[in-house]
Amino acid sequence: MDKSIQSLKKDISTLRTGRANTNMLDTIKVDVYGQLMPIDQLATISVPEARLISVQVWDKTNTPLIESAIQKSEIGINPQIDGQIIRLRIPDLTEERRKDLIKILKNMGEKSKVAIRNIRREANEELKKKLKDKIISEDDNKNFEKNTQKLTDTNIEKIEKILAEKEKEISQV
Repeated sequence: MDKSIQSLKKDISTLRTGRANTNMLDTIKVDVYGQLMPIDQLATISVPEARLISVQVWDKTNTPLIESAIQKSEIGINPQIDGQIIRLRIPDLTEERRKDLIKILKNMGEKSKVAIRNIRREANEELKKKLKDKIISEDDNKNFEKNTQKLTDTNIEKIEKILAEKEKEISQV
């Protein structure tokens, strides 16, 4: 369940809010040296200003490849090239784009909740199997099911809290 929450946090960090964030580039892969590589393995990524991401490319032959990968990605930012430095200016979000991001955010949250519920279901099936094989008693089964449900509820609350914080961040003008 913790892994599901960590995965959600990672996915949410790639969503573009009005602020620059190096995690926005995490999902972009560049086709170099005959394989797909993340940008952070080809360049130094930094945030010198609140609305600017700077990508210092190590090998200048990779600069056009990284630029192309960023343009093809879904982040919707047009890179500016200055030698081996690629600058990404983060534009202000429109109200329509904010609503779209919130829909995407809620969809990510729902997927994480489903993953946690699936883990609960698998745990309960395992308990039934152990009860049937007489490895655990009826009382132990009930206690374990109760604990599993508490864990599920706690983790779903964590997800709700994470989603609320990110939605607030996206909604800020």
